[in-house]
Amino acid sequence: MSRVAVIGGGANCEHEVSLASAAGVADALAERYDVVRLTIDPDGTWRDEEGPIGLAGAVRLLGTCDVAVPVVHGPRGEDGTLAALCELAGIPYVGSGVGAGAIAMDKWATKLVAEAIGIPTAAGVLLTAATATSYRFTHPVVVKPVAAGSSHGVSMVRTADELASALDAALALDDRVLVEDVVVGREIDVAVLASRDGLLVSPTLEIVVDGLFDFDAKYGGTADFRIPAVLEDVERKALEDAAVAVYGALGCAGVARVDFFLTDEGPVLNEVNTMPGFTEHSQVPRMFAAAGTSYADLVDLLVRDALG
Repeated sequence: MSRVAVIGGGANCEHEVSLASAAGVADALAERYDVVRLTIDPDGTWRDEEGPIGLAGAVRLLGTCDVAVPVVHGPRGEDGTLAALCELAGIPYVGSGVGAGAIAMDKWATKLVAEAIGIPTAAGVLLTAATATSYRFTHPVVVKPVAAGSSHGVSMVRTADELASALDAALALDDRVLVEDVVVGREIDVAVLASRDGLLVSPTLEIVVDGLFDFDAKYGGTADFRIPAVLEDVERKALEDAAVAVYGALGCAGVARVDFFLTDEGPVLNEVNTMPGFTEHSQVPRMFAAAGTSYADLVDLLVRDALG
């Protein structure tokens, strides 16, 4: 029986979400593998099920495993950090490599890659703490940290009076901020998974929510997920083709969720998640479940592919 390390938690604002995802993945794998559960505390301390073991202890423990499954969303996890650790330690792992994780976490860099391959993104500007005060509000915008997830620090700014607090909230999480025009369109997600049998594209998922799809809507149960999204064949194909193109251009591996706005002119890329939420009830598992792949089979597929 192969030995699998599942890493959860993380030293970032997505810690609790990552704990839930890692617990779900570990539980799903437990019937088929010898599962080792590792957690990174908010202060960066590594621990196993017995208690703190430190980074050196974690690396030694990882060395006894056949494969690692990093289930840490956000900075110091999904951004290529854990992939780099596994690379240096010589441990096979599930998911995207260092470069893809780092670029996809950087929303500005992702926009540049997407535009370079002809996939539109929302018009936007990049600000820092030094330049934010020079930005002048002229129309409604969305303000977000360049590298954060789970909608932390994201604000819809409808009036000039709301701008300063929105910038402050984003800058509290990142030293770079993205200010984007509001895109009018349906919110549609597509998951792409690379396996030994080629690329698998999930059914589309539409997010129907009253207002901004923020943290409360995402995890509070108020959003309506519709799978598959009701689409014309030409719309569905455009979304799938764009998702596969972005996945390939970023160099992703494993599974990634590619989020779009579907406008009258076609898909507009919002962002890419190389380690999306992964409880059984999260978007990606639900998308593949709609195609007949159970949660347990989905995580098993990811692990088997990483094992080679």
